Amino acid sequence: MQTNPAYSSLVAVGDSFTEGMSDLLPDGSYRGWADLLAARMAAREPGFRYANLAVRGKLIGQIVDEQVDVAAAMRADVVTLVGGLNDTLRPKCDMGRVRDLLTEAVERLAPSCERLVLMRSPGRQGPVLERFRPRMEQLFAYVDELAGRHGATVVDLYGAPSLADPRLWDVDRLHLTAEGHRRVAEAVWQALGYEPEDTEWRTPMAATAPPNWVSRRVADARFARQHLLPWIGRRLTGRSSGDGRPAKRPELLPYGDAGELSGLS
Repeated sequence: MQTNPAYSSLVAVGDSFTEGMSDLLPDGSYRGWADLLAARMAAREPGFRYANLAVRGKLIGQIVDEQVDVAAAMRADVVTLVGGLNDTLRPKCDMGRVRDLLTEAVERLAPSCERLVLMRSPGRQGPVLERFRPRMEQLFAYVDELAGRHGATVVDLYGAPSLADPRLWDVDRLHLTAEGHRRVAEAVWQALGYEPEDTEWRTPMAATAPPNWVSRRVADARFARQHLLPWIGRRLTGRSSGDGRPAKRPELLPYGDAGELSGLS
């Protein structure tokens, strides 16, 4: 692996995970691992450019249709692609179609960049994950296969014990906290060949006493009311949380001025 590489540009492709939910900034926007990674890369490379095409709620077909060709045309040094997990969470999911679309995305992106990064997405502990785990692991098998065929880098977040900890997940139980995103940024940073800044990112946080029964039930009720029921409603009506939303950072532009970095420390 290349050590301390000099990459000059990054394009991030995907859904809410790459958009940065739920790493919330004071102004109401989201930061996330891709922004954190871009900030680190920009600090090492003058004139570094960054685009983030991710939009929450996108299925792999939408990522292919709306983001992949745009990303390929940017000819960035590094492209990250994370997609397909939203498909696996749908009641009806054609995993063969997911594989074909993911293959299409990789085949378009791999020749357009110096380094294509794919991921085995993180998954928290809990009963919801258990229901969808077989599909998720099937998706990750596709990721591994495509990476081997096209020389892409795979960042294994699914196999990281730290990221299975419910404390690193937001109250919606679908998105990482700020600390979770920080650990993902570190994982990708190291996979790209940079010197580690945190050699313990995979290590779980220190154990704490679990919440009592009443606290757990209150949290479950809040989760169902604020997140689960709206999510089910969108599935039943064919809507998505990303409908009508533009890409987070649609152009490949210089990154890292004081204003952009103020929320990234």
